[in-house]
Amino acid sequence: MPDKATLDRLRTGQGFIAALDQSGGSTPKALAGYGIEANAFSNDEEMFGLIHAMRSRIITSPAFSGDRILGAILFERTMDGKIDGVPVPQALIERGVLPFIKIDKGLEDDADSVQLMKPMPELDALLARARASGVVGTKQRSVINLASAHGIAAVVEQQFEVGVQVLAHGLVPILEPEVNINSPQRAAADALLRDALLRALDALTGDTQVMLKVSIPAEANLFSPVVDHPRVLRVVALSGGFARAAACIELSKNQGMIASFSRALLEDLRYQMSDVDFDEVLGRAIGDIYRASTEKVAG
Repeated sequence: MPDKATLDRLRTGQGFIAALDQSGGSTPKALAGYGIEANAFSNDEEMFGLIHAMRSRIITSPAFSGDRILGAILFERTMDGKIDGVPVPQALIERGVLPFIKIDKGLEDDADSVQLMKPMPELDALLARARASGVVGTKQRSVINLASAHGIAAVVEQQFEVGVQVLAHGLVPILEPEVNINSPQRAAADALLRDALLRALDALTGDTQVMLKVSIPAEANLFSPVVDHPRVLRVVALSGGFARAAACIELSKNQGMIASFSRALLEDLRYQMSDVDFDEVLGRAIGDIYRASTEKVAG
């Protein structure tokens, strides 16, 4: 595991985790939201170059610092890249932001109303390389579409199996069993997931601790027993398709839960902005998300 100071910051630090981990399938959509259409690039290398430039602009903005941001989740290629000649994980650390890396390789097709993670045969090598680069933790995503007890149990089992593999490399796993917020059975799926997570957490041994990334639940504070579990460092929330204003309102109702937003963080940023406007808009978004993570209201 990382050192005590890092773990204490993850456990009690004021702020949120920025998700900057859009990968191959989601990159064109992220670029389009940033004002760069598909006709601006002709191959993957150009596409990834543009998304790296966007992330570099975000990370080097005066608004992006450890004062309000605890960590940032990176795509593998971003971890391997540089900003002004400095490896990206080190650039984050210099700004007081803890680097994480997305490790999953995408989702399997829907089966039993869930989508498990695809196999990760080279995971051990990636984890070793990530730790050597200064990364402190990982993130891996599955999706739950309906309230299938059997399917949700399979998602949680797979998430914890990979989490144990991550822990063996001295990294903190963020387990992300996402409930589709558009599911007609969202509330029931949330409850089944909570119960499955508690069983899996109870089964952990030693001094093992994990982080969890979940969709904002339909019922405020449904995940409170997970937040309070001794095996949990922190519970973070994805925006899941909510616009930032709605995501912040819903997050603020959930005690002990902080944000790990992607689209809701970046939604107002545009390639065409001047640096002054870009920094102002990013700072406003960070402020909104920080307040929703740290200033709670009655659910």
